[in-house]
Amino acid sequence: MFSVLRLALCVVLAGAIYAVAQNPLNETRSALEKWVEARQLVSKTKADWQSDKDLIEQTRTLFERELHAVEEQMTKLGTNNAQVEKERTEAETLKTSSTESLERARKFSSEMEAQLKKLIPQLPQPLQEILKPLLNRLPTDPNSRMTAAERVQIIVGMLNELDKFNSGVSIFSEKRKDQQGQEVAVETVYVGLGAAYFVNASGDFAGTGTPGPTGWEWSTQTQLAASVREVIQIYRNERPARFVSLPAVIR
Repeated sequence: MFSVLRLALCVVLAGAIYAVAQNPLNETRSALEKWVEARQLVSKTKADWQSDKDLIEQTRTLFERELHAVEEQMTKLGTNNAQVEKERTEAETLKTSSTESLERARKFSSEMEAQLKKLIPQLPQPLQEILKPLLNRLPTDPNSRMTAAERVQIIVGMLNELDKFNSGVSIFSEKRKDQQGQEVAVETVYVGLGAAYFVNASGDFAGTGTPGPTGWEWSTQTQLAASVREVIQIYRNERPARFVSLPAVIR
């Protein structure tokens, strides 16, 4: 009986000793498992961080590249703005200059048109006919859309014709009234705009012409017929050139 009791006690003590021995082992195993989990978590965190770091680095590089491109665009934009401002200033200066020139051209054309229209009746009839096509192109309406450049061009054309006529000798076939008031066909020699001489074909009607305040004034001087006829023949190379004396009136 006693032996059985001792055996039972030994069994209980052995179980208690085994339980005590097993508890630290379990704790050690649990701690080791947690340490392994912690190491794995650290490794995963490091791997994730490295991946995120690479992505952040790539993003930073991309942003820096974009920023550099934007800075270049801003620099170009600033340069372009400066160029645009310079061109705008030059354009405004040119516009102002052009406006002033245009105004001077308008004033010149208006003044010259008035003077030419006043002068026309005082010119020889052949020259009036030459100028008539140009004169007809000048606007009579003050609100005409004709540009100042076009008007100046017409005026310059008229002045050229005036200068051409005044700088040379011209001969025209005209009709002049004789002392009986009958029209006679004559040839008139214009020496510029200062003097003129006429003679008919038969040589019995001749005279001179001078510019007057309301037009050319003609006087009969039949004694000049031979001299005027000779001038016409020399002009047409029908006889050798020589000096021919003709009267002139200086006013």
